[in-house]
Amino acid sequence: MDVLLVVLFLLLFAIGAGFLGSLAGLGGGVILVPILVVIFQVPFVLAVGASAISVLATSTTAGSAYVHDHLTDLRIGMFLEIATVPGALIGATLTIYLTKAGLVPILLIALGAVLLATIPGSFLRHHAEVPEGVVPDRLSRRLGFGGSYQDKHLNRQVDYMGQSTKPALGVMFSAGIVAGMFGIGSGVLKVLALDGAMKLPMKISTATSNFMIGVTAAAGAGVLLAAGYMNPILAAPVALGTTLGAFAGSRILPGLSNNMVRYVFLVLMAALAVELILRGLGIG
Repeated sequence: MDVLLVVLFLLLFAIGAGFLGSLAGLGGGVILVPILVVIFQVPFVLAVGASAISVLATSTTAGSAYVHDHLTDLRIGMFLEIATVPGALIGATLTIYLTKAGLVPILLIALGAVLLATIPGSFLRHHAEVPEGVVPDRLSRRLGFGGSYQDKHLNRQVDYMGQSTKPALGVMFSAGIVAGMFGIGSGVLKVLALDGAMKLPMKISTATSNFMIGVTAAAGAGVLLAAGYMNPILAAPVALGTTLGAFAGSRILPGLSNNMVRYVFLVLMAALAVELILRGLGIG
């Protein structure tokens, strides 16, 4: 009975994580890793493994819905995966070694500090429903990084173009490392690269991030699976719950304003950063 209750609570938490993760493009792992470690007392590496599965579930569910709604920019997403997949392989490998060396707390504090430092710049752009002053760089023009979508909130078609492609690639490589190390999908950094560096509309950034996090998580999950850090009893309810939550979130996003999506993203990012720092300091 106790096991069934634990599985039930895992399922409920995962539904909430998948819902919020799909709205902000972060993946459910952002919320699940702290929950698994702090509330359920799951060892850090096993939590990362289960979280990677949840990110796959979120991406598969919400990502496909956003592709159907023509919000996902597949061209940009696939190109940027060139940087995120190698980063995820490196990050997952580092997690295994750094966990054994006892250096994870330092890394958690550093990651939390970086995320907090990025919040002011993102908040200052909150007034722009659609990005302004975008100057496509040579690479983005050559590769055709741009498109349009029907914005249900604005009730009109929005055209967009990307810029700063090379800096975005650098952020994406870092995002891959973070995804592999912490199993959180690194949607925080992916959205920052798409929204901040490339200046894509927030809905496009969120939808494209949801598509990308699954590919990145798959790379990291493979390394963790080979190392024996995947617990099926833990991963199964997490995957089911995040799938249900992500589906609900994907139905709501198209009707929201870009600024509302940004607010959800910033709140979750701040909460994640604080949780990482507290966990790194040993304050649960």
